[in-house]
Amino acid sequence: MTHPVRFVVTDDLRRSRLTVFFRIVLAVPHLVWATVWGYALVFFIPFQWLWALFAGRLEDDVHAFLGRYVRYHVHLYAYLLLLANPWPPFRGRPGYPVDVELDDARSQSRAGVFFRLVLAVPALVFASVLQVVLYTIAFLGWFASLALGRLPEGMRELGAYCLRYQTHTVAYLLLLTSAYPSLAGGSGDTPAATRVPGALE
Repeated sequence: MTHPVRFVVTDDLRRSRLTVFFRIVLAVPHLVWATVWGYALVFFIPFQWLWALFAGRLEDDVHAFLGRYVRYHVHLYAYLLLLANPWPPFRGRPGYPVDVELDDARSQSRAGVFFRLVLAVPALVFASVLQVVLYTIAFLGWFASLALGRLPEGMRELGAYCLRYQTHTVAYLLLLTSAYPSLAGGSGDTPAATRVPGALE
């Protein structure tokens, strides 16, 4: 079955050499905004955990807000790590070349909610390994993009795979889904040239 968090990639691989060269500098406003948003969630997450524990699901508005947070980080890191070319918007809305689709809020096991952090440990360990791979791809991709004016497709696909798994892990931790992070895509995904298996909204 298709994972409730699906990655959508419509990037055309073309890269602006000028923005690639200054990519980290250009991303600074987004990194500041992401930090502010992250600190706000530190105070919000315990309350959403308690609500989900007693109600058995997230409220629709809370689910939508957290979905925007996750989507925004996908856009930011896709831009920062050269998996996409356009400067991303700040609002976490759909439409970026590397994007995420999320199913609506659903009921979840209270036991699964209670032990979510413990259950997520294996996924967090593997996501940290993929983060090293992702940063290596970005480092090599910086030179390739400057030389070619495009990111090699294999680099983009592998980078998107790593980012997808990390996104699954974050969505699982934030209680956006009870589905465990997946190493493979679901049967509902379209070909890899357009979409990368398994994503968010």
